Amino acid sequence: MTRSGLTRQNVRHAASLLWQGRNPAARVYDSIGTEFFLALDEGWLNLGLWEGDGTDPSEAPRAVRRLVSTLAEPLPRGGVVLDVGNGLAAQDPLIAEVAQPKRLVALNITESQLRAGRGRLAEAHALAVNGDATRIPLRDQSVDGVISVEAAFHFPSRARFFSEAFRVLRPGGVLSMSDVPVTRLPRRPGELLAGLTQLRAWGLSTAAVATAGQIVDAVTTAGFREVSERLVGERVIAPALAFVRRRLDIGRDEAPMAMRLASRAMLSQVELLWRRGLLDYLLLTAIKPKSAG
Repeated sequence: MTRSGLTRQNVRHAASLLWQGRNPAARVYDSIGTEFFLALDEGWLNLGLWEGDGTDPSEAPRAVRRLVSTLAEPLPRGGVVLDVGNGLAAQDPLIAEVAQPKRLVALNITESQLRAGRGRLAEAHALAVNGDATRIPLRDQSVDGVISVEAAFHFPSRARFFSEAFRVLRPGGVLSMSDVPVTRLPRRPGELLAGLTQLRAWGLSTAAVATAGQIVDAVTTAGFREVSERLVGERVIAPALAFVRRRLDIGRDEAPMAMRLASRAMLSQVELLWRRGLLDYLLLTAIKPKSAG
């Protein structure tokens, strides 16, 4: 869709850099809206799990779905599944198809995203819940699987999320998630500026900065066992950056000039962090022991 000027959502996003309120993640995604022009596919906000290098645009829709399918595959079949941070709900029909739950619950702190995803939630026969991942409004031992796609870095505390996921899971239940860990802290001024700017732009606190090892330790401390982790940044971050760079180069009429310039600046910062080895992408599964509780 061609856009000739700044939209109200664009202005809100710029304002959110200065004031993010008590719920930064919701404010950021409220401001991004439902038609983010750099999304890999309509309604999909994840970075994808790619087969190629990101230069083939036809791979993008498959990549975002491949990531969700990969995360949904370990979930128990026929149980109750909780999708924590479900975005615009594009992923929920696919989670329902792969995990075949008797009940799918979609938890999102951003109410506008739940409203925008009503059609997809209905398609998935999912129950929408507006709530906080660190205070999940479900009973103890009431779900069989928890899935969280590229959302945990937005939560006020990963440790509290893991504790809550452990609480609501039945013994033997599965946690399956993806996250964006750091590999080291910035050492140079340019790295520090890029890192702090990204935290601010996405409504993140410094608590979001964690290595893969620290994330695994937090999962284990919460009580999970049989933790399996894979770092797949070369199949996620690298091709996603290439795709977005190409989109910005050829999509001259898809967004206002100010937004394209801001996006280029943001992209350059993430490329710097990736090129210098500060970022990676984590796939993780863990089991609540059957003897728990």
